[in-house]
Amino acid sequence: MTPPDQAAMRFATMSGETILTINGGSSTIKFSVYRVGDSLSRGLTGKVDRIGGSGTRLTFCEQDSEESTTLDIDATDYASTVDFFVDWLQTNEVLDSVNAIGHRVVHGMQYTMPELVTQELIDELYRISPYAPSHLPGEIALIEALRTRSPNLPQVVCFDTAFHRTMPRVATLLPIPRRYESKGVQRYGFHGLSYEYLMQELNRMGDPAAVSGRVILAHLGNGASMAAVRDGQCIDTSMGFTPSAGLPMSTRTGDLDPGLFRFLTQHEGMTADQFDQMVNHESGMLGVSETSSDMRDLLAVEATDIRATEAIALFCYQAKKCIGAYVAALGGLDTLVFAGGIGEHSPVIRVRICEGLKYLGIELNEKRNLENSPMISPMVARVGVRIIPTNEEVVLAQSVSETVAKLVKIFDPHSPKVSTTSATKQGT
Repeated sequence: MTPPDQAAMRFATMSGETILTINGGSSTIKFSVYRVGDSLSRGLTGKVDRIGGSGTRLTFCEQDSEESTTLDIDATDYASTVDFFVDWLQTNEVLDSVNAIGHRVVHGMQYTMPELVTQELIDELYRISPYAPSHLPGEIALIEALRTRSPNLPQVVCFDTAFHRTMPRVATLLPIPRRYESKGVQRYGFHGLSYEYLMQELNRMGDPAAVSGRVILAHLGNGASMAAVRDGQCIDTSMGFTPSAGLPMSTRTGDLDPGLFRFLTQHEGMTADQFDQMVNHESGMLGVSETSSDMRDLLAVEATDIRATEAIALFCYQAKKCIGAYVAALGGLDTLVFAGGIGEHSPVIRVRICEGLKYLGIELNEKRNLENSPMISPMVARVGVRIIPTNEEVVLAQSVSETVAKLVKIFDPHSPKVSTTSATKQGT
């Protein structure tokens, strides 16, 4: 482990833990404050959205309050938005009230565990930025801005790719010339913090498949992916070298014939940057429907708009195919979990995905499914089908707490052990 700097040593003097979690995306920054005790208790929570466009705003809600406050942000890009956000945290004494900060970082290459932020780590994040150019620069900007403003406030990063580091080599290989593997070109997988939380919850619920069984996790939201888990370890996932791969999503293509790039460059004059813009921001449900990236909007008009009908059908068809492929990879299935905005809240999409899969043991109870019940399969079924609301922020807070405990033990073995908590104790 890297020798401690001032921030690391501050861990050893923590008398109580209050953790700020930050989930920085390409156009949003979500944040929450958690107090660690016998369980995780959330206080302040909020988000900055529409970054880089018009109407950038910060919305936040205090603990136990049902009313939120919204502030307009006069910012033209990600950097100026970060400056506003960090100023707001300092002005409202949030930075003075917390002991540590946890960041979700989308790409971690070969990292398998949360890491304390040091200059060495920041340098490494800069080096791997080309592997996630839509996410890592903004995440680094947040880390550095907070480090400049509060240099002695320890920060921990949790990598979205870490959950998938247990995949067997055959699941990480890309069928391109081997020389590119030495440059880090392989399948990584994402949504790892969500998947980690879902497995913790599955274990808390007493589902034996969480420890010694075959599980498919379906994180279906604006970003959509699936993961196949055997005996608690990920063996495959639908996203690959980038989060653009796999299932069609709100605005991302999912898997795409690579020959399309050559066709569009030759016949449409499309550049690499324009292709990237199309693949990530103009495709998926938005591209096929030509009206909306939101599944709720599409369901509302599918009876009268064939484009919406086809977008929904494509999403459900590809999800069904992925489930079938993962049942084959796992050698069977014990539990299927739906999560994410669509997975948690859309009974009709769950029906269409699971329709025709009875031969695999996948069945839905109509009443429970319509009610979005935690268990939506029949009481007696070969495969348990569950809905689990995901919570990446809880995993962030838990990971920071566990990192705190480890550092206290390593750097100051005579200090009392800092209390830690499992995210499995936190409901959603």
